[in-house]
Amino acid sequence: MNENAMKTEVIPAAAADMALFIESVKAWTADFILREGRAPQCYVLTFGCQQNEADSEKLMGMALNMGYERASEAADADLILVNTCAIREHAEKRSLSIIGQFKHLKEQNPHLIIGVCGCMVAQEHRRTQLQKSYPYVSFVLCTSVLYRLPQYLAEVLARGKRVFKGEEELTVAEGLPVQRESSYRAYVSIMYGCNNFCSYCIVPYVRGRERSREPADVIAEVKELVEAGYRDITLLGQNVNSYGRGRADGYDFADLLRDLDRIPGDYMLHFMTSHPKDATKKLVDVMAAGEHIAHSFHLPLQSGSDAILHKMNRHYDRARYLEILDYMREKMPDIAVTSDIIVGFPGESEADFADTLAMLQRAQFDMIFSFIYSPRKGTPAAEMPDQVPREVQNARFDRLLALQNEIAAEKNKPLVGTVQCVLCDGVSKKDDSIYNGRTPQNKIVFFKEPGDEGTWLSVRIDRAEAFALYGTVVK
Repeated sequence: MNENAMKTEVIPAAAADMALFIESVKAWTADFILREGRAPQCYVLTFGCQQNEADSEKLMGMALNMGYERASEAADADLILVNTCAIREHAEKRSLSIIGQFKHLKEQNPHLIIGVCGCMVAQEHRRTQLQKSYPYVSFVLCTSVLYRLPQYLAEVLARGKRVFKGEEELTVAEGLPVQRESSYRAYVSIMYGCNNFCSYCIVPYVRGRERSREPADVIAEVKELVEAGYRDITLLGQNVNSYGRGRADGYDFADLLRDLDRIPGDYMLHFMTSHPKDATKKLVDVMAAGEHIAHSFHLPLQSGSDAILHKMNRHYDRARYLEILDYMREKMPDIAVTSDIIVGFPGESEADFADTLAMLQRAQFDMIFSFIYSPRKGTPAAEMPDQVPREVQNARFDRLLALQNEIAAEKNKPLVGTVQCVLCDGVSKKDDSIYNGRTPQNKIVFFKEPGDEGTWLSVRIDRAEAFALYGTVVK
């Protein structure tokens, strides 16, 4: 059994110590209402990935449970929670810039409490920076102890002291209240942390070791969502393929997906993110046989060069990647496969980059998320020799995108004239004269006919571009 799995502790969110802190904050909010004639307001700002979005829904859920109401903007808030990302230096700097702008809000409202949560504050140097240079920040809250929000808040409210603990626990907190952002799309975290230690990645250092939720708890949550009318449910984990690793009964992600698919209802299951070294034919077989499992797979490649993959500590090569990719398409010819690519990793030669371009041609991804490599403090890659000059990285990045745009456009062409099932997201955020939604393969579709959010529509595709489809709703 995996040593870390053995140490994982499942704790109820309503444990006695948290219950006392919750009641303390509730008493404070009740006094606030009597004094101010209104409930205190909470505003949550989220940076980063879907896991952070899911965490923010729990943060807001806990705040509402303690007597706060939701603020529509930061200026109205009595509690601001900034949920940060640390995947790239740019993400951290953006978070710090926004936090800096909250200084004037604290000046206007001396009772405002500002908490900084998420991956960034798991790094000691960032906690120190916030403590010394951002005196209006009241507390920091690491990802593995989000359930302690009532405790930190109660300590600040009771004593007025700032809380800057770097706590990390191998825990899974069940039963936290969740305030979901959507009434038809939902995120469900099935595991936390990562054991992979890719040489460029900060995630294992800021989210801790892998720990999986119990299958019964995940199944119960998804069943509740389905019964509440949720149509699209995405299972989350830093590496969902390693779900359950270390369990004595051998129950793994494929088993969980199979059991979730058995829940009756009108819904679709997605999941992310997967690691190629752990993607199995058993998982593909479960997907192909499933009734509710979307034929959509995000499988990060990162590089098409075996030499670079080795330096990245990815534990697979081109042959292994193509083996599972080909098996997916054999079992599910309609599957949409997306990927991640990093350009300009230390030591990447022109020949290495040519291998990546060749891999794109061979793999024929529906879409990629591409990134220019940037060093992350504390990771092995940051200390590697032969860092690639920025101008070379930029030039390669442009070539990569140009090729992928051609591939994506060609992949979408055969969809013209077909009728696609689309889950409507309502009016487009970029153009209020049109509506949009997504297919089970996660392709975005635009159409002019009105549609209600959360409803399935049949859309005939009239035009296809690299990043979107355009069509007409058919009755």
